Amino acid sequence: MSTSVLVINCGSSSIKYALVSERREDRIFGLAENLGSADARIKGVTTGGEALELSIPHADHEKALETILERLSHHNPQAIGHRVVHGGTLTKAELLTPEIIERIREATPLAPLHNPAHLVGIDATMRLFPELPQVAVFDTAFHQTMPSHAYRYALPKFLYTHHNVRRYGFHGTSHAYVSERGSMLAGSFKQGGWLTAHLGNGSSTCAIWNGQSVDTSMGLTPLEGVVMGTRSGDVDPSIHSFLASNLGWDIYKIDKMLNSQSGLLGLSDLSNDMRTLIEASEQGNEDAALAIEVFCYRLAKSLAGLSCGLPRIDGLFFTGGIGENSAYIREKTVSYLPHFGFNLSKDLNNNLKRGTEGRIDHGTGPQIWVVPTDEEGRIAKETEHVVDEVKAAAKKSDAYAAIA
Repeated sequence: MSTSVLVINCGSSSIKYALVSERREDRIFGLAENLGSADARIKGVTTGGEALELSIPHADHEKALETILERLSHHNPQAIGHRVVHGGTLTKAELLTPEIIERIREATPLAPLHNPAHLVGIDATMRLFPELPQVAVFDTAFHQTMPSHAYRYALPKFLYTHHNVRRYGFHGTSHAYVSERGSMLAGSFKQGGWLTAHLGNGSSTCAIWNGQSVDTSMGLTPLEGVVMGTRSGDVDPSIHSFLASNLGWDIYKIDKMLNSQSGLLGLSDLSNDMRTLIEASEQGNEDAALAIEVFCYRLAKSLAGLSCGLPRIDGLFFTGGIGENSAYIREKTVSYLPHFGFNLSKDLNNNLKRGTEGRIDHGTGPQIWVVPTDEEGRIAKETEHVVDEVKAAAKKSDAYAAIA
């Protein structure tokens, strides 16, 4: 199927979009932000790399999508792929039907900040473009291959059997793309054992064996795992009762603190942006230096822990805004893993151009690669695959009907 796919990622007050075709350099993409306010606008890149900025005051999701699709209509997208954070127990991308939409809705308690926004976008695009096939691609789906000993919590069984309390994992489209692309570059396509580190404002790690996720750092929600921009990552679960008993905080205040006021921002009391923290650290800011150290140590600790799920380690892939662009963070993280045999090349690491892929080890020991992620490309690819399957099934059904 030679096609262009419109990829939609709806947030509570924003919409990320990308029109994905065969050549990555032809991609049109952007962000509709501040939806519902007087400052609502669309910023992005259009044909030929030309910058776009368009004011859409007080536009809601539907109006913003209408504007986006109107501008892209002459490109004739053949399908729409929706990024959906939580698919519950759905194990692959799915054509959007009333049943699948209802299952996304049922997973809302597991992703209350994300799934309702996705449903708004799905509802709007299905009303606006009922003739286009639309597909949901789930962040959680890639991790559904985890064994039960990796995804079960040591909690009473009924919480799992009756309420689906388990580890799901996120950033699945990124981990899937990076591990597939990276293993191809390494000459062992979807073979062997690899660790992936998706590092940005949201960060997670993953252990992948023969192309399948066997463990990951995020859990029931994206809060579990490594230190992130504003999220705490792993903390003692009793911190909730401690804060409630000693400071009188309710569950909502604690949840907001752990998700929005912690991580790099909380440690440094300065910023959740790694670039700002590195600069401040170089100028002698001790809190910024500590935030960086905690980030790298907890990241290395997570990678070491996930390695238990791999029969062997063939290498490590860095990706995401921090993973792709910060040689300093890559070097500091690897330095915490000397017993794994990684042999980072300081020159290759420092000289790798931002936004490019490349190998950064000396050629001995497990490989170390930087692989820029392409979540939109992966979503488009999975969308195409689902649409092709549906068309093939329809042709088969027509053939059987003709024979009958």
